Amino acid sequence: MAYGACLESMFTARYRGFDSLPLRQYVFSSMPLEATHIKFALDKNGLKNLLSDLSKLKNPEKAKNYAKFFKTGKGEYGEGDKFLGITVPQQRKIAKKYQNLDLAEIEKLLNFKFHEHRLTALFILRHKYQNERGAARKKVVDFYLKHKYNINSWDLVDSSAPYILGDYLLDKNRSILYKLAKSKNLWDKRIAILATFIFIREKEFVDVIKIAEILLSDKHDLINKAIGWMLREIGKRDVATEEKFLEKYHKTMPRTMLRYAIEKFGEKKRRHYLYGAC
Repeated sequence: MAYGACLESMFTARYRGFDSLPLRQYVFSSMPLEATHIKFALDKNGLKNLLSDLSKLKNPEKAKNYAKFFKTGKGEYGEGDKFLGITVPQQRKIAKKYQNLDLAEIEKLLNFKFHEHRLTALFILRHKYQNERGAARKKVVDFYLKHKYNINSWDLVDSSAPYILGDYLLDKNRSILYKLAKSKNLWDKRIAILATFIFIREKEFVDVIKIAEILLSDKHDLINKAIGWMLREIGKRDVATEEKFLEKYHKTMPRTMLRYAIEKFGEKKRRHYLYGAC
């Protein structure tokens, strides 16, 4: 829970960059020639330099701990995942530094085997999405969906789905979320429910409730926790909407989902939903 709460707070920043060619040309034309050369050198060797920066931060002891935390053992949800042992704040700092990597370089980073490579790639993709507008944003979203098979851990989903896919769909058709929710793939389903976090912040609950209903009988703990979390977030804005859902489903929904949903309730109300006590 502490990690999830940390993720919630860390995903509020917005950045602006110089991605459009006319603006780049304007900025560079006012730079000293030496600074322009440095800038283009960084762009040319961006991915190589990024990998070097990440490598300098690797910590074998932390890598062992992360491997246990993210359940990488045989038969577990993160089976086979590899870690460098780099903290999330360190990765976010590097992502900001290399936010101008192009999509081809981000694709390469997403395909690397280490977890931190993929998370850093997604942080960069978030920068790129926020820096773009119009058709360029759609290109980032299409890239995200095309490469979702590399978004294969709960933190990778949680750090990207609301702030790329969810944000993009705020004023658009949301049918893709229902398709993802009905997928057999664990991470597709988690993307579907986490993308709705942005809708909740805008007090739009209809799609959240419908997707929660689709996933209500899902057996996986990570889906149950995600739905419970989103229901709890609804309750922070509109407790009546959350309780309407709970009154309908609390007797049949998975207990983990229910416990996450009622976590902020008082003792009497929690007992009501857990045990039917008045």
